Amino acid sequence: MTSLQKPELLAPAGNLDKLKWACAYGADAVYFGMEFGSLRSFAGNFTLDNAKAGLEHLHALGKKGYVTLNIYPFSDEYDKLTDIARQLDALGVDAFIVADMGVLAELKKLNLNAALHISTQANTTSYQTVQAYEAFGAKRVNLARELSLAQIQDIQKHLAGSIETEVFVHGAVCFSYSGRCAISDYLTGFRANRGECKHPCRWQYSLVEEKRPGEYMPVFEDERGLYFFNSKELALFEYLPAMAEAGVSSFKIEGRMKTVHYLATVVSFYRQVIDGKVFSSEEGLKLLSRIPNRGYSTGFAKGTVQPDDYSVGKSLSGAESTFVGNVIDCNCGVSTIEVRNKIHAGDVLEVLKPDGSLSTITMSDPLTDSQGKALDFANNSQFVLLAESLPEYTILRRVKESPEA
Repeated sequence: MTSLQKPELLAPAGNLDKLKWACAYGADAVYFGMEFGSLRSFAGNFTLDNAKAGLEHLHALGKKGYVTLNIYPFSDEYDKLTDIARQLDALGVDAFIVADMGVLAELKKLNLNAALHISTQANTTSYQTVQAYEAFGAKRVNLARELSLAQIQDIQKHLAGSIETEVFVHGAVCFSYSGRCAISDYLTGFRANRGECKHPCRWQYSLVEEKRPGEYMPVFEDERGLYFFNSKELALFEYLPAMAEAGVSSFKIEGRMKTVHYLATVVSFYRQVIDGKVFSSEEGLKLLSRIPNRGYSTGFAKGTVQPDDYSVGKSLSGAESTFVGNVIDCNCGVSTIEVRNKIHAGDVLEVLKPDGSLSTITMSDPLTDSQGKALDFANNSQFVLLAESLPEYTILRRVKESPEA
C-alpha cells in the first residue's frame, strides 16, 4: 500500500465465534462489547469468560482486542463501568473504546495498562479536538464519518503522528450525525445511545395528507417502497492508499451484529487491499456484493455529497450469493462442512478461503453426512463430508448467475 507501516485492520466481533472468524480472515485487531457498556446491546456480546478466551486467542496470534465501553452512562452507572474495566484490564485487554468525557476521565484515574481510544460517537471532526483528547490521555481517536479525504489529510498534517487515528471504511452508517440519533427512542422506546437502536430509519414509510387521515400514499422509488432515511453502506476501499499515506493508523469495519459470511467476505477483501492488491471500483463492488447490502457509497470521502449517496432507492440490494456452509474440520484430507443452507449433490459452489482466494468446487454425488449416510440434500441440522482438503473457516456459497449468463 505504501512504504509506511501498514495500517491496522480492525474488525467487529459480536461474540467469541465471530472473533475467531475475524482473526482467521486477516484482522489485526478485533473490537467487541460486554453485556453492559456497549452500544450494541443486541449483538450477543461477551461475558468475562468469553473475553478471557477471546483475548487469549488474539494474543496467541499476535493480534489485539479492544472493548467498547462507549455508552453515555448515568451517574449511578460509573462504578459498574469502572469495575468492568478493572477486570478486563487484568485479563489483558489492549484498549477501551469510549465516547463520554466522564468515562474517559474516570478510566484515566485508574492507571490501567490498557490504552484509551475515542469512539466514533464522539463526533471528532477537527485536529483541535483530537489534540484535546490526546491531552486527556487518549492514545487513539476515531475520526467522524462526516469527514472528506481532504479533511482527514489536513487533520493528519497537524497531528504529525503524535496520536493514532482510526477511520471507519466499511459498513452500515447512521443517517444521523455519527450516531447521535433519537428516532429509535421516540418511536420504539429503545434508546440508541444506550446500545438499543431498533433502526427505524430503515423502515418503509408512506405519506399522509393532513385532510385525508388514514389514506396512505406511497412515494415510489422502487417496488420495495420508499426509504426516507435509509443510507447506503460505506465502502471506502479505493481511498485506503491515500489515507494510509496520510498517516491513518487503523481502518475499521462496522458489523458486530453481522454474520460470519459478512465477516469473512469483508475482512478478507480489506486485508488484500491493505496488503497492496488493487481492485477496480467495479471489481471491488462485485466482490462486496456477495453479501446482503443496501447499495454502496463513498459517503463524505470525496468531499461532496449528493442525495444518491444517502438514498437507497433502486440500489437496494440483496446478496449476489447464498451462504450454504463452512468447513469446521479437516482430517486426513476429508473436510467436514457445517451446513447453513440447502446443498445438493452436483452443486457448483464458490469457495472463499481465509487467505481471500476464490475457487469453485462441485459437490459429490451422493452427498454423505458425518456418519457416511447418503443425503439427497442437506439442511441446517446436518454435517456433510467433502473428500477434499479445505482449511477450517472456509466459506462455501452459491453465487447467482448474472442476467446475461
